Amino acid sequence: MAVLKPVERPKMECETEHFLMAQRQLDEVALEMGLDRELHERLRYPKRALIVTVPVRMDDGTVRSFTGYRVQHDVTLGPAKGGIRFHPDVNLGEVSGLAMLMTWKCALMGLPYGGAKGGIRVEPWKLSAGETERLTRRYTSEIINLIGPDKDIPAPDMYTNEQTMAWIMDTYSINVGHTVPSVVTGKPISIGGSLGRNEATGRGVAYCVKRAVEHYEVKAKAPTVVVQGFGNVGSVTAKLLHEAGYKIVAVSDVYGGIHNPDGIDIPRLLAYVSEMGRVEGFVGSKNVSNQELLELECDVLVPAALGDQINQKNMHNINCRIIVEGANGPTSTEADKYLHEKGIKIVPDILANAGGVTVSYFEWVQGMMHLFWTETEVNNRLEEIMGRACDQVFEMSTRSGLRPRMAALRIGVGRIAEAKRLRGLYP
Repeated sequence: MAVLKPVERPKMECETEHFLMAQRQLDEVALEMGLDRELHERLRYPKRALIVTVPVRMDDGTVRSFTGYRVQHDVTLGPAKGGIRFHPDVNLGEVSGLAMLMTWKCALMGLPYGGAKGGIRVEPWKLSAGETERLTRRYTSEIINLIGPDKDIPAPDMYTNEQTMAWIMDTYSINVGHTVPSVVTGKPISIGGSLGRNEATGRGVAYCVKRAVEHYEVKAKAPTVVVQGFGNVGSVTAKLLHEAGYKIVAVSDVYGGIHNPDGIDIPRLLAYVSEMGRVEGFVGSKNVSNQELLELECDVLVPAALGDQINQKNMHNINCRIIVEGANGPTSTEADKYLHEKGIKIVPDILANAGGVTVSYFEWVQGMMHLFWTETEVNNRLEEIMGRACDQVFEMSTRSGLRPRMAALRIGVGRIAEAKRLRGLYP
C-alpha cells in the first residue's frame, strides 16, 4: 500500500531537531516498507508526555525549581521502558526522540516493552549528594502516576546511576506502602538488581563488533578498533574486545584521546584511568583530539560518547570499515547515507547498544519472579538475543539492499505496526 503524506497538524512542542531526526527515520522506513498511512501517523508522535516542575531545597536553604520530563512513545507491546538523564540540554524534543528510538529498539530485540524516556534539565555536577537525592525523590513523586512495574519502568542514563534508581524505587515503594523492586532497573544488586547489568551495554556492543567483523569478512587476525568514549560503555567494550584478541589502537574520554598503532594495553589503561581520572598521558601513546580520533584508520570505529559526532563536517574523513554505535545517535542522517554509499557499514544504535535494555528486561523478569540468575546465565542469554538480532538485521540488509539502520528500523517498526493493526484503534 502506498504511503501518503502525513496528515498536516499544528507543530508540537516536542518537534525539536532531535525529535524530527527520529521522525524522519520513521518516515523513510515507512515509505520503503509501504506502511499503512494511519499506522504511520499513529507512530509519528508520543502517546503521552508529562512536563513537571521539580522544586528542591538546596543546601543553603533556598528553593530552586527544575524542569522534568517523562515521555511514553508507545505501549502496544507492553509497559514503557527507558532511561532517566540529568543534563542541562534535556528538553521535551530530545526526550521524545529518544523515547521513539527506544520503541524500535525494544521491538527489534523482541522485548515486551514500549519506548519511554525521561530527564531533568539540570547541571548535576553542581549538586551535592543531598541535593541530588532530593531532586530525584521529588521528580519521582511528580511522575509517580505514570510509572510502575506494569506501566513504565525507568533505568539509568546520562548522569544517573544505580543509586539514583535506588532512590526512585524507595520513593515509589514508600508511596504505595510496600517494596516494589521492579519499578526500576539498573538497581544495586543488594536490593534486586541483576548481575551483569553494569557491563551489559558495553558487552552488547562488543558482541555486535564480533558479529559484524565476521559478517563483513574482516580478514585481519587482530582487527583494529578505535573507541570514542571511555566511560561505562566504551571501557567495557574495549576491555572485552582486548580480551578477545582485538587491537585497540585509540580511545578517548571527555578530556581528549590517545593513540598507539601497535595497540593499547587496556588493563593497564583502566588502572591508569582509575588513578588519574583521564586517558591522556598514558605511557607509550600519543595524545589526539576527539576529532582526530574519529578520523584514524581502523577496521572498527566505536563511537560510545555523545550524539552527532559523525556528521557532514567530518564524514568525508572517516577511515574505517565498520562503525558500531555505542552511543545514541552518534551518526547524523546525512553521514549515515554518505558512509553507506562509500561502503562503510554502520551497525545502528538501536541494535548495538541494546544490551542495556535487554539485561534490564532480565532484571525486571527476575524481580517479578523473585528468582535470580547467575552472571553466566545473564551473559549467555544476552549473547543469544544480541546474536539473533544481529543476524536478522544483517540478513535483512543483505537481502533488501537497505542500510543496516533502515533494516533494523524495518524490523522494529514492522513488529509495532503489526501489533497495532491486530489490536485495532479504540474507540
